[in-house]
Amino acid sequence: MDSFAFIIHAMDVADIKRHIFPLRPFPPSWVEYLASRIPPFILSHVRGVRSAYNGKEIEGWFIGLPMTPRALLEYPFPFVADRIRRCGLLAEKKGAKIIGLGAFTSVAGDGGITVKKGLRIAVTTGNSYTVATALSALELACLRLDIDLERETVAVVGATGSIGRACALILAERGRRVRVVGRDPERVEKVRREVAEISPYEVLGFVDVEEGIRGCRAILTVTSAIGNLIEPSWIAKRAVICDVSRPRNIAEEVARARRDVLVIEGGVVDVPGEPDFGMDFGYPPGKAYACMAETMVLTLEGRFEDYTLGKEVEVAKVKEIEALAEKHGFRVSGLRSFGREVTEEEIEAIKRA
Repeated sequence: MDSFAFIIHAMDVADIKRHIFPLRPFPPSWVEYLASRIPPFILSHVRGVRSAYNGKEIEGWFIGLPMTPRALLEYPFPFVADRIRRCGLLAEKKGAKIIGLGAFTSVAGDGGITVKKGLRIAVTTGNSYTVATALSALELACLRLDIDLERETVAVVGATGSIGRACALILAERGRRVRVVGRDPERVEKVRREVAEISPYEVLGFVDVEEGIRGCRAILTVTSAIGNLIEPSWIAKRAVICDVSRPRNIAEEVARARRDVLVIEGGVVDVPGEPDFGMDFGYPPGKAYACMAETMVLTLEGRFEDYTLGKEVEVAKVKEIEALAEKHGFRVSGLRSFGREVTEEEIEAIKRA
């Protein structure tokens, strides 16, 4: 049976303390330091993922890496790359043919290129399918709220990153008006020019988030920032915010403060078959992150190759993986907000606001 592996890292210090009891008495900086020295381990055995196309079944393993986003981004990259590579070596021992880099393990360093060195199995970040599902979720939410994307401007916050850049390019290719929002002026200008070459409309770039999203009723946030990026007062009335980042860029307090705004999660899909992930990562049974799903799709397809690596996501691969996922029965998981399904009553309440 073909198999895959996927890396899941700690989201915060509290997450580490919940799983590694001996570290509970220590202060946060000590917990991060000590946990980062613990070898990666098997979190669970994944069973029951089955293609709707040909009935092929696969198995996999979720591999735990006890490092927080801060540690992955701020610790010396050679050390971080070695920790992630050890996850790959563990996956090889289990017989996996491909490993997916979850969340900040795909952000750290050069997007998996260095991590790949020394590994015999294929590596992918999962970012191609994440782009596809984020755009699908945004379009679905705008349709439900009667937001006409032919006329509205979409602000992409984090457009200088690999996922954000690809989202901005595909939106422009589809004839949408796009704003490029990022922290680094030079990178913002570089992406702005790329998008402007495709877009029939003027493309503006911003380094100030408040200014960048002003008046926009369709917003994508996909950054490597840790913490809330958007204040409630900055958001236009009856807007949709699709938050693709993990940890989230939009705090739940924002949604509570603005009952006229819909905050949804991008990158959540229904997995075909009768999947048993062997652990709870915050979603109902059968639902997974798109980055996880990309690894599963490639395994079902028998494509054991370094599919999405580096800091740039290829638009052609976004389209290809979306088609392959649909072929095998993966579907965007409706509209979800902070771990729960958005009801029709909530949609109507926002429309009335």
